[in-house]
Amino acid sequence: MKKFKTSEFMFEVFSLIVIVIIVQGFYATVVRPQAAAVAASDAAQMAKDPTFAPARNFYVIIKDYEQEVCFMLALWSVAIMGYKGFSLRRGQRLLGADLLRLPEGMKILPEDSRDYARQVEALPDDMRGELLPRALMSGLHRFGATRNIQDVSSAIHDTCELEFGRLDAELAMVRYVAWAIPAIGFIGTVRGIGEALQQAHKAVEGDVSGVVAGLGIAFNSTLVALGLSILVMFMLHQIQLRQERAVLDTEAFLDENVVRQMMVR
Repeated sequence: MKKFKTSEFMFEVFSLIVIVIIVQGFYATVVRPQAAAVAASDAAQMAKDPTFAPARNFYVIIKDYEQEVCFMLALWSVAIMGYKGFSLRRGQRLLGADLLRLPEGMKILPEDSRDYARQVEALPDDMRGELLPRALMSGLHRFGATRNIQDVSSAIHDTCELEFGRLDAELAMVRYVAWAIPAIGFIGTVRGIGEALQQAHKAVEGDVSGVVAGLGIAFNSTLVALGLSILVMFMLHQIQLRQERAVLDTEAFLDENVVRQMMVR
């Protein structure tokens, strides 16, 4: 379990570094040059035709630093949730495995629980850290100690409840990112409005380009941040739903295939 946590932490750090490099490179080589070219083209068109109305361009909308940071955080949160989704799939595949290799019609007796527990302990470390083997081990140890089937059900249920809490706590970083994205967008809004106010004296003289540019920063950063926040929150709720289903399926599987096969003489 500790090894799994270390690998997950390393994945989060490495994925963040990779995403920052990729997004920064994409902005430097594609987004900002394209946005500058569009802005220059629009300026030339407006110089020729005062009635020309520039169309909204994707690169112009996302070109500022706040939008860049929002994309980095959104992609990072998606990578984290993708990793957790892969881990869930790996754990759910164990539901189709016969970990105890219990013969048809054979019952699990308290004195046999230690032998079955050894079979689970012999699993590879990455498999033994999943919920199903951990809950199964807890139930078998409790059955051997108390010889009470109800205690086994309680032990399995308690393990699953702890798993609920653990999975929920591990999504804290994704929740923070979902909060931070609109906050960064609001920073862009404040910055854009501030720049527009600095150019207010030019607007009085008839040059509104500075005010328009500042308001463009404000509205574009808000638009991008809110859109990404909605996407991240949707994916967060989906991964939470999958986690809850996985834990409930594991508890139901153990109740059906293990607890009901136990018998006390």
